[in-house]
Amino acid sequence: MTQTSENVTWLTQEAYNKLKDELEYLTGPARTEISAKIAAAREEGDLRENGGYHAAKEEQGKQELRVRQLTQLLENAKVGEAPAADGSVAPGTVVTIAFDGDEDDTLTFLLASREYASGDIETYSPQSPLGAGVNGHRVGEDAEYELPNGRKASVKILRAEPYDG
Repeated sequence: MTQTSENVTWLTQEAYNKLKDELEYLTGPARTEISAKIAAAREEGDLRENGGYHAAKEEQGKQELRVRQLTQLLENAKVGEAPAADGSVAPGTVVTIAFDGDEDDTLTFLLASREYASGDIETYSPQSPLGAGVNGHRVGEDAEYELPNGRKASVKILRAEPYDG
């Protein structure tokens, strides 16, 4: 999946292709569609009171922001392999941890960038305190991370498997 280090983002080939396809759609057909919406709304008359025009312009702004994000991400991307199924925590793995070693108090999440966030599983960035704390550890090991109040929290890695979603 991904890991950002400095300005480099590591992506699997599949992830790179998916993001590249999205960028091609946004810079091609999606731009044409939004331009047509703006032109049609402009023909309706007074632009100050034209809700359709303003909505289309706002949509265009969101699309262009996404184009810039994807362009930057892909320019700094390094394509690599998916994480190994060897019990190591790395970007692209689904991790189950136990807080303070209590196996009744667990959390399962995907360690990945927000590009992979979905409603199916909670996602933590490798740069987040928890993500950085568990990254590089193995199943059975303890890891520490810093809480927002500055105190340290301890977790035990119970499971780490490559994400297949």
